[in-house]
Amino acid sequence: MTTLPDPARFAHVTDWVFDLDNTLYPHHSNLFSQIDLKMTAYVGELLTLPRDDARKLQKELYREYGTTLNGLMARHDIDPDDFLEKVHDIDYSWLVPDPVLGTAIRQLPGRKFIFTNGDRRHAERTARQLGILDHFDDIFDIVAAGLNPKPARQTYEKFAELHAVTGHNAVMFEDLARNLSVPKSLGMTTVLVVPRNFEPTFSEIWERDPANEDDVDFVTDDLAEFLTAIVDVTA
Repeated sequence: MTTLPDPARFAHVTDWVFDLDNTLYPHHSNLFSQIDLKMTAYVGELLTLPRDDARKLQKELYREYGTTLNGLMARHDIDPDDFLEKVHDIDYSWLVPDPVLGTAIRQLPGRKFIFTNGDRRHAERTARQLGILDHFDDIFDIVAAGLNPKPARQTYEKFAELHAVTGHNAVMFEDLARNLSVPKSLGMTTVLVVPRNFEPTFSEIWERDPANEDDVDFVTDDLAEFLTAIVDVTA
């Protein structure tokens, strides 16, 4: 079941860190499905594979290397800029502007960051469509991470050093529990964002992380509601 925030756990927070895909927008929007299909098509075209084989390889790369991009760079030395441009050439109108979420983020005390394995342009387009872009202090993307994706520890440490984020004073919101393991070890409060009513939508078996449940402090299927409760208790 989802849990509403305990006031004592958030009153000290000065840095609010949000994953992007399937976190700042709900799973049921299925925006990421467009990116996923573009990645499959990219793998198929690159290696001249039929769709099913390309998809199987794509998921293999994701599991082994953390992202499809990381795997393609390691195995096939692809141009990351070309990959990022092509897989993020999607229709952002699938996202519905979320003024309630925007208000909650704006009212949070302290700094707000987007920390994504996607690129900055994708993050900006997504946040702009949601109506929340102006509420963030910065975006830390895969390029800023040196193309080393979450959940690599050095990527979180690079983010924290760049923005002088102290773990105890920060909270991380993510849709993948394995991406909360390092933040938890750094002293951050961790919040897992799950599909509405826990009904699986585009999430697939290979995305689930039962081994990382101990790294999750809170779970919510409604980010706007969760943040609004935090605003109420920190105001």
